[in-house]
Amino acid sequence: MAREAMLYESEAEGWVRCDLCHHRCRIAPGQAGVCRARRNRDGKLESLVYARCIAHNADPIEKKPLFHFLPGTLSFSVATVGCNFRCTFCQNYLISQSLRADSDRIPGEIVEPATLVAEALARQCRSISFTYTEPTVFFEYALDTARLAAEKGLPSCFVSNGFMTRRAVDEISPYLKAINVDLKSFNEETYRREIGGTLSGVLSTIEHLYDKGVWVEVTTLLVPGLNDSREEIRSIARFVAGLSPDIPWHVSRFYPQFQMQDRGPTPTESIWEALEIGREEGLRYVYCGNARDERYESTWCGRCGAPLIDRSGYTILSNRLGPDGLCPECNTPCPGVWS
Repeated sequence: MAREAMLYESEAEGWVRCDLCHHRCRIAPGQAGVCRARRNRDGKLESLVYARCIAHNADPIEKKPLFHFLPGTLSFSVATVGCNFRCTFCQNYLISQSLRADSDRIPGEIVEPATLVAEALARQCRSISFTYTEPTVFFEYALDTARLAAEKGLPSCFVSNGFMTRRAVDEISPYLKAINVDLKSFNEETYRREIGGTLSGVLSTIEHLYDKGVWVEVTTLLVPGLNDSREEIRSIARFVAGLSPDIPWHVSRFYPQFQMQDRGPTPTESIWEALEIGREEGLRYVYCGNARDERYESTWCGRCGAPLIDRSGYTILSNRLGPDGLCPECNTPCPGVWS
């Protein structure tokens, strides 16, 4: 279902310049951008994936992962195919990379934004999340859905690689209440070689999202031999803490996927070490992903250390925070969105 795209400029001889992500693709007539989800048709940029829903499910919000945003609730999770990155270690490549194999066939069923919102409400979800692949590539679909959701009292969330331009952030931020950004490395060469993007673009997007008042959490998939040196882990943690020590940082365990089958899963000891480095750098809320440990699954007061939210995987076992987010022991606010 093609629809004219947003955030592009027309150029001479029918070319267009996309301004949705930091690739800022210059696209000739008849050609597609890096994401393969946006194509120049006769001098107009079209979204090829609008309303072509490849997945829509009710998930725990903790699965995003968002730990400081409406904990214990369901989020209606939506995706089309496509991505503007080409991570060699992609954990969801069947959806994200399908357009690179065949950009002429767009899989997915037609599901209009109003239908998504109605289904989210019917399934008693408290939010809508655009996730599973990069929501930037189906930006128009996400924005239209987020607008309708806001009218029904449903906030919207992104799970993103953080490569949006300032214009894209400014357009979506009135409706975007939370985002988890994958900060995949702190090395420009790694971003260029293994991911197909730039570190600088991601860092600037995270900063702008934070400045716009979107609730931000950050995830790093720790890949053995790629981004797991102490120096690089410390650089990531230092950047996040420099923006705010209250930003939750999730460090997730890698499993061999897609084009990176030459190494095993991340040792759990590496996860624990990374999280301790995060604490050393001043981060108050550090969490593990794809690994189990009570110390790093639950939320503790950043001031007195009292237990606030007890988690096991995606399940909330107990939540001592009220809608005001105050610690019941010392009355200190826990940063996040609790109601």
